[in-house]
Amino acid sequence: MKKWFGNKVNLVVLLFAVINVLIHLLIYNNLEFHRDELLYFALGRHPDFGYMTVPPLIGWIATLMQNIFGYSLFAVKLFPAILSGVMVLLSSSLAKELGGKSYAQILTAVAIIVMPISLRAFHLFQPVPLDMFFWTLILFYIVRYLNLGKDKYLVIIGALSGIAMLNKYLVALLIGSFLIALLFSERRKVFTKRAFYIGILIGILIFLPNILWQIFKEFPVIGHMNALKENQLANVDRLSFLTDQLFMPLASAFLFVLGFVFLIRSNKYRVLGITALLVIAILLLLRGKSYYTIGLFPLIVAAGTLIVEKYVKHLVPRIIIPAIMVLLTLPILPFGMPIYGQQGLIDYYADLEKDFGLLLGRTFEDGSVHSLPQDYADQLGWEELAQITAKAYEQIPDKEKAAIYCENYGQAGAISVIGKKHGLPEPLCFHESFVYWVPEKFNPDIEYFIYINDELGEDVNELFQDVKVVGSISNEHAREFGTTVYLCSRPKSSFNAFGKT
Repeated sequence: MKKWFGNKVNLVVLLFAVINVLIHLLIYNNLEFHRDELLYFALGRHPDFGYMTVPPLIGWIATLMQNIFGYSLFAVKLFPAILSGVMVLLSSSLAKELGGKSYAQILTAVAIIVMPISLRAFHLFQPVPLDMFFWTLILFYIVRYLNLGKDKYLVIIGALSGIAMLNKYLVALLIGSFLIALLFSERRKVFTKRAFYIGILIGILIFLPNILWQIFKEFPVIGHMNALKENQLANVDRLSFLTDQLFMPLASAFLFVLGFVFLIRSNKYRVLGITALLVIAILLLLRGKSYYTIGLFPLIVAAGTLIVEKYVKHLVPRIIIPAIMVLLTLPILPFGMPIYGQQGLIDYYADLEKDFGLLLGRTFEDGSVHSLPQDYADQLGWEELAQITAKAYEQIPDKEKAAIYCENYGQAGAISVIGKKHGLPEPLCFHESFVYWVPEKFNPDIEYFIYINDELGEDVNELFQDVKVVGSISNEHAREFGTTVYLCSRPKSSFNAFGKT
């Protein structure tokens, strides 16, 4: 440890890591919770070995964070912010493992920080930043194995793959592509090693609880993948997928290109270049989302810094290169993270349209254009929704006979997470994993029903004699603008009987 801190390069990289953490923490409350963050943090209320659309790790982490820090926005943003610093250290270590010296390690640190895709990823509590971390960690030990050939690294890679599968199944694409690349390389003798199969066995054992959960729940992942394919992946444009691979790293894109050159030309690491190409090609063929490749970026960018280090020898250009990367990133920071509050972001995107005719990032999934990108619009309105719901809940005289219903997981997450400070009970919802937590029967029966949706359902209107509007989300820039809270009472028949129909 003393030797590590005695190294000046390590201290510089550590400084950059701390800066990256601070960058994310300084802007953590410029907007509110993200819709997906509310879902993933709500999973922490119900730790399990699996969920409707994700493996269990994100829920376990949510459980840990809320038990330590509570349900605040800071509690949600802290973990990805810390992980952003860890990624700087890990990526720089990967550059060193590839053979990079001090400049390559420092340039890698800068490159990881300024990439818009990593700025966005480490702003949000999601499986995505963890996916980037696990891919990079697995690739780090793959490089170490390629360098040293020690069998213990095969066991480590297997164990890490099992843990990574508990976060996102996408890592299977990396492992599969690497094994295919190995099979057609001079390294194919790895398939004859006992440690290789021990690693596979350990990985399977680590991942086994989620496999059993999927079997017990009749494989909800299959339904999720089919829905994803039909509703989202079918609309992915392949040309945009390719261009996004350069847009996502932006100022670091030249390192991304150089990194491929380095890996493909290297006898030792060519198998990694082929692995990366296979991942991209398979995702392109299957119409995967652009950011699914995010786990490759640290490796490829780190590899690119070795070429820069080799051919750029003088101090001045070595300083100018990262300086230019930072300067190119500053004007487009709002694309990566909300460095302004709501109005500042609205003005930023309005100026882009006024001055340059650009509508970049403001098109929602349905093709409509709004004042803010969908990710930012998804970080507005939740506090107001929780407050209106609390107002409705306060009007209920017998709270033991009350229930709150939400139409989608964002609304349900808001009531589950933000609602804690208002004393709201867990909501009912048939969307995402919330469906698993709906009780089969209410005892006592429900007499007061808070209904949250953009419009009143006919069945609810028919069941209750008294239905009144308590309020609705008034922020026109929020994606949930207009979502209304209804207070329903005096049921015409048993709510339990109604729920079975």
